Amino acid sequence: MSRPRILIDGDTLTLEEILQVARNEATVELAPDAAARVRASRALVDRVAAGDTPSYGINTGFGTLAEVRIDKKDLRDLQRNLILSHACGVGTPLPLPEARALLLLRCNVLAKGYSGIRPETLALALEMLNRDVVPVVPERGSVGASGDLAPLAHLALVFIGEGEAYHQGQRLPARQALERAGLQPVVLEAKEGLALVNGTQAMCAVGTLLQLRAESLSELADVAGSMTLEGLLGSHKPFIPEIHDVRAHPGQKACAAHLRRILAGSELVETHVNCSKVQDPYSLRCMPQVHGAARDGLAFARRVLEVEVNSATDNPLVFTESERIVSGGNFHGQPISLAMDVVAMALTQLSSISERRVEQLVNPALSGLPAFLAKNSGLNSGFMIAQVTSAALVAESRVLSHPASVDSIPSSAGREDHVSMGMTAALKGRQVSDFTRSCIAIEILVAAQALDFRLPVKPGRGALAAYELVRSKVPHMDRDRELHKDIEAVSQLIDSGELLAAVRSATAA
Repeated sequence: MSRPRILIDGDTLTLEEILQVARNEATVELAPDAAARVRASRALVDRVAAGDTPSYGINTGFGTLAEVRIDKKDLRDLQRNLILSHACGVGTPLPLPEARALLLLRCNVLAKGYSGIRPETLALALEMLNRDVVPVVPERGSVGASGDLAPLAHLALVFIGEGEAYHQGQRLPARQALERAGLQPVVLEAKEGLALVNGTQAMCAVGTLLQLRAESLSELADVAGSMTLEGLLGSHKPFIPEIHDVRAHPGQKACAAHLRRILAGSELVETHVNCSKVQDPYSLRCMPQVHGAARDGLAFARRVLEVEVNSATDNPLVFTESERIVSGGNFHGQPISLAMDVVAMALTQLSSISERRVEQLVNPALSGLPAFLAKNSGLNSGFMIAQVTSAALVAESRVLSHPASVDSIPSSAGREDHVSMGMTAALKGRQVSDFTRSCIAIEILVAAQALDFRLPVKPGRGALAAYELVRSKVPHMDRDRELHKDIEAVSQLIDSGELLAAVRSATAA
């Protein structure tokens, strides 16, 4: 079956389209109007390069060396040397989806027509995506201004036949990967090296995939919390619309509405309408307030990313209408850095409150259920250490939630005297998302065990759908076994999207 095609125009790329290309589920093509802008931008660069007036990045050095004039005969070497010298990344390569997203985002910026790239260089980048040639890009080495220099330089190495690339998943020398795909490297002309390495695309690539995962996890936090609420015979009353209409934060209202859909049709709630409990603990009662605040933080981050992935972040920028090539600071990653810090903090709040709900489930003084949800407790430890693991993950997430966006370290002999650490923020957030996924998986697993003790009375429709799917993969625990396998099984249901799809289907209006 043919893959859908996404037109790249520099202005309309969505986060969901980025995910499609990151997963190699779509092809890309340059929009005709974007192609015209690219040609016009390149024509202006060629005119400036042919003249004698100094212009940053075209016939001068870079950064602190901007005042050094470069002879016309050396302009090709200038661009090549820029790529080679800036490819200083270290550490684990970006996963293939993130590297593909990085290449796509760079193409989208070039398509805006403010970079001065040659059409044939952009065409190579697009064909690399379509033919599955993905640069090997080490994930460490960017301070987020002048953008993601080191990661983007590793991306650009492949354009000139240097470095390494994956072709159909196999890691190869770049020239060999290009050859297998029927492609040829290019020789960079004036400004092209700079057009490839200035920008925020690495932090945006990691950040976009993090953002979409975080949004799914925020929905699943509601699912996990609902299962726990039902297992603990908690009240549904804190989620009634009137409460949230008088404190109208959008995320809070959306979360409360989501909880009502998940809990609709509950049989369990009818079993304790006249119970003696007056109030539930905050981890149950305040889910809309806590989960909702996380939703609002994620909404802020989405708005920032949606702007940034369609923004011109080069330096200098090429303005064809006024025929000016102007240095500025659009490469500075501060908006993304702050947004990614917020994502990490939002996810940590979700995992933190999830861990507290797990404690409610396993503590017999709080749950009214067998200690650690184990039959014959003492001989069996049940889910005792599942809560400990969740606590460990939350503790590390809290450390990672220290903001990177305030940790500027000057570079480039003081020329870059305030930097964003945006890539650091995105990478931290990615790690927190892994931990949050595991915390939610643990809560769903433990809550399913609690719901077993409530049978045959059933929870609400959404909680029931999640419970039944989990039980189709993980049986009730009658005696102690290797719980890490159960946690992994639920984690796979989360990562595949199967769990969220089942709940959405059950709660659809």
